[in-house]
Amino acid sequence: MHRGVIIFGLATTLAGIAGLGLSPFFGEMAFPGLWGVEPMAYIGAVSIIIGLGLVSLAYLMRSLTARRAAKANADNQDPHRWGRTTQQYFELFDHDLGRPMRRVLGKERELRAILESSGNSVDPNVMELLDEIERQTPNFRLMMSNIQVLVQMEGPDVEPQHQPVEPSEVVRKIVDRYVTVAADANKEITWWAEPSEFGIVLSDSSTMEHIVTNLVDNAVRFAEGHIEVKLTKNPTHFFIRVWDDGPGIAPQYLQHIFDRGWTPEVARREEKTSSGLGLFIGRTLAKRHGGDLMVESETAEEADHHTAFLLGLPLNGL
Repeated sequence: MHRGVIIFGLATTLAGIAGLGLSPFFGEMAFPGLWGVEPMAYIGAVSIIIGLGLVSLAYLMRSLTARRAAKANADNQDPHRWGRTTQQYFELFDHDLGRPMRRVLGKERELRAILESSGNSVDPNVMELLDEIERQTPNFRLMMSNIQVLVQMEGPDVEPQHQPVEPSEVVRKIVDRYVTVAADANKEITWWAEPSEFGIVLSDSSTMEHIVTNLVDNAVRFAEGHIEVKLTKNPTHFFIRVWDDGPGIAPQYLQHIFDRGWTPEVARREEKTSSGLGLFIGRTLAKRHGGDLMVESETAEEADHHTAFLLGLPLNGL
């Protein structure tokens, strides 16, 4: 199409030039009784203007089309463009939603303190409601954290940033955060490190914390009464093992639990009780940092029924 317009424009321009050049000779013959030369010259000049305009327009259209094609090609070569934009929007969303949630939690604790200090009997339903708010807060934070990490994983590949980290301190903070949650459910959570003076490793503390938080959260949810977190190492890797005495995971489900968005309810065509993102994100992050996340489980049919997840990461980064 552009080529045809260019050819037509050039032909019109040439015709205009010819008309303008021949106007002194044929003007009087073509327009007797008028201005003679001028009409033919005017027609030629207009033809030149129209022809050049058509040629310019065709080249402009071709340039715009080429730019659009180049932009589309660049977008295709950058599959993470959507991820970057989504991450920016999510950060705004997380900030705007996190602030009112913090206020709700603060008011809940303030109200609890007022009720406890009043010395009056409190309706059990009111306390149950406050307890539910307290229990759901970690779940909400973990959900938002999972979504944020998932968006980051869809974004441009970024080299892992490894810094000196004390794994024992990361584990301790996570366990301290879940002690109250476990106690409210009549469960106990303990942890220890071998050796006790575990030392410093070169790793990504945010990645480590995110993975272990998901594992501990799952363990507290499914355990019957006890959760254990154990920190060990060998000459090349360190390991964080999260064990619970829950009913275990059926063998047919073990091969799918790290699949994105998969939960046992999916296989049973039931309503999902979780997003199914935590374990998928955990293994993906572990592999991205040169490690792995593994699971072993014994179901309720066994006397020693349990589930244990083992996170392994290099002592000195990748």
